[in-house]
Amino acid sequence: MYTTQPKKMLIVNILDILKNYTDENHRLSQKQIIDILEKDYNMKVDRKAVKRNLLNLIDSGHYLEYSESIRTNKKGEEESMYSDWYYIRDFSDAELRLLIDSLLFSKHIPYSQCKELIGKLEGLSNKYFKSKVGYIRSLPENLPENKQLFYTIEILDEAIGEGKQVSFKYNEYDIDKKMYPRKNSKGEVRDYIVNPYQMAATNGRYYLICNLDGKDNISNYRLDRITDIKKLDIKIRDKKQAKGATQRLDLQRFMAENIYMFGGESVRVNFRAKRYIVNDVLDWFGKDVTFYEADDSEVSVSVRVSEEAMFYWSMQYGEHIEILEPDSLRKKVSDTAKVISKKYGK
Repeated sequence: MYTTQPKKMLIVNILDILKNYTDENHRLSQKQIIDILEKDYNMKVDRKAVKRNLLNLIDSGHYLEYSESIRTNKKGEEESMYSDWYYIRDFSDAELRLLIDSLLFSKHIPYSQCKELIGKLEGLSNKYFKSKVGYIRSLPENLPENKQLFYTIEILDEAIGEGKQVSFKYNEYDIDKKMYPRKNSKGEVRDYIVNPYQMAATNGRYYLICNLDGKDNISNYRLDRITDIKKLDIKIRDKKQAKGATQRLDLQRFMAENIYMFGGESVRVNFRAKRYIVNDVLDWFGKDVTFYEADDSEVSVSVRVSEEAMFYWSMQYGEHIEILEPDSLRKKVSDTAKVISKKYGK
C-alpha cells in the first residue's frame, strides 16, 4: 500500500495516469481517474479537484483531448461537463513501431544499448502499446558489442559541426570473433586521421563519410568498427579538394553512387538487365538511372556508380544483367566468372 501522498502531487499523478492509461482509443472519465488515483496512488480526491488539475495541465502546455457537454445543476445553472480524457502523444503507435523495428534491424548498435533504446521508446507510449510489442525483447544476441559507438557518434557530431579533424583506431574481426585494431606495415597499431564530412546509414550499417588525411579521395568507415576516437584542434580539409565530393556533399547522390560504401571515384556504367529486376535497380541506384533501348524482356541501364561497388553488385545480380561498359569492369566480371565457373565445374 502506498503511503498518503501530498496534494501537490495530484497534478503529477493525473498526468502519469493519462500517459499510462489513455490514447485515442482508450479514454477516461473524471470518475475513472478518481478510482485509479485511489487504487494506484492512495489519493482520495473529489471531482472538482480532478477537473481543476486537468484544466491546469492544458494551461501549462500539455496536449489533452476531451469531450465537453452542458448540464443543468441542482440550482438550475448551466455548467460544463468534461469527459473522455486522453493524452495526445508526440509519437503514434505506428511511428514508435517503425522506430523500434529500425533498431531491431540495425546491424551496428550493440545488443545492450539496442535493448535500452527500445525500452525508452516503449516508455513514450502507454500500457496498451507495451502489451502488444512483447516480441521486441527477443533481440538477436549476435549484434556488435562496441560499447563506444554512441560516444563515437557524439564526438563525430561535434567535429563535423565545428569543422575539425578526428583521429581513431579502426578495427577488424578475427576468427575468434573479437575485434582487433588495424596495424601499419611495421606491425604497429595504426592511427587514422580523417576530415569528417557526414554520417550516413545504409544496408543496416552506420558509416562515416570522410577524407583520409594525405589522400585525395572520399573514404567510408563503419562507425561500429571505430574506437578510441579523439577530436583534433585542426581544421578539416575543404570538401572541394577531395575527389568524389562536391562543394556541398550531396548525400542522396553519394549513397546512390556508393551502394556498398566502398568509396572511390564514380564512373559511368552501362549494363543490360532483365525487365523483371527494374524494381531492384531503382531500389539500389535511385531514380537518377537512365533506361534506354527497352524491349519486352530486357532494358539497357546507364548509371553513375563506384566501379568497385558495381563489380560486387554485378556478382549479386550476374544471372540477370550483362555489363556493357566500361571495358575494364566488363573484363573483371568476365575473369571472375571464369574463376567461379572453374571452381564449380568439377
